[in-house]
Amino acid sequence: MQDLPIIVLGAGGVGRAFIRQVVENRGLHAEQYGLWLSVLAVCDRDGAVLGLDSRRDQHGLDDPNLLDLVSYKAEGGRLAEHRLGGPQNDLAAVIDIAGRPGAVVVDCTATEETAWALLFALERKYKVVLANKKPLTIDQEVYDRLTRAGATGDEAHNGGHGVRHLGRCRWETTCGAALPVVSTLNRLVAAGDAVHKIAGAFSGTLGFVMTGLQAGQPFSTVVREAHRLGYTEPDPRDDLGGLDVARKALILARGLGWQLDMRDVQVRGLYPAEMASLSVSDFLAALPQLDADFRDRVEMAATDGKVLRYAATIEDGRCRVGLVAVDAASPLGRLSGTDNLVEFSTRWYSPNPLVVQGRGAGADVTASGVLADVIELAYTT
Repeated sequence: MQDLPIIVLGAGGVGRAFIRQVVENRGLHAEQYGLWLSVLAVCDRDGAVLGLDSRRDQHGLDDPNLLDLVSYKAEGGRLAEHRLGGPQNDLAAVIDIAGRPGAVVVDCTATEETAWALLFALERKYKVVLANKKPLTIDQEVYDRLTRAGATGDEAHNGGHGVRHLGRCRWETTCGAALPVVSTLNRLVAAGDAVHKIAGAFSGTLGFVMTGLQAGQPFSTVVREAHRLGYTEPDPRDDLGGLDVARKALILARGLGWQLDMRDVQVRGLYPAEMASLSVSDFLAALPQLDADFRDRVEMAATDGKVLRYAATIEDGRCRVGLVAVDAASPLGRLSGTDNLVEFSTRWYSPNPLVVQGRGAGADVTASGVLADVIELAYTT
């Protein structure tokens, strides 16, 4: 039985679901892969819980304590105040203390501040799995060093720029939860199948909004319903502004080898700039003033046999994110509900694109993709 050491950064919804799935799949991992996943440390914003003497304990934190941590965090607890925990303000130091050869550092946070800890882990020859998009969307050099982990010689000193080496890092769940979007792109690039265009709907929340508009609901009604159901962030502008979709588009564009930054992504949100300074309650109350405009857009698209989608388009060296009208009979036009969809138009997949579609949001499905990445890395050197 191989012991696979795990360090988890982030104990929010995805981090908790990941830990729970590790425990639930003990039998499968042992029988099918000969693996025992040892969770050596769990960190949140300012606290951490470490397995006692984790360098010698081959099983890290035991399952009862792991499940206790999941419940504790779900109830709003801080790991700094947990009976097994304590304060931490340096994730690299936690990795330094808890890590051991072969460790996998799993980033389930939503902050770019983990980037330097992840780079430290790679310098230690550990492995990295990201559900967190932000480290991959800051400096190009950081993206290169993370995604080309394992490059040697001159390439390593240049941050891995220009060298594709997927040996010690995975980031599948940054673009569509567990959907195989990143791996599909990597395989197309590896096969020399020139990718002319990537287009898709990368937000389950905005997919829900677009489906509601298509069904004739006012924009204000469907956004408020999405907020009530918990599909949006607490501030729905975090979704409606399109920044999350823009980050996913940038990751895919960089996966094509393009040298772009967030400032190069053209983003058009679904609300006017003057509504950005309102409180959440005032913003929700002001939404009806947008209803007529969206109704007109829906009707105008319908006269041409089209429907509205909030989509990203990656083509001709540019990334554009915003509202588009697409043919109702196209894969993107037929999309409904909270599913995500990505179309790859390539030399071989033309005129019909290669389409990846399915559930693209949710803590459990995202965590399942993270877990799959971890298992894939288990026997990677």
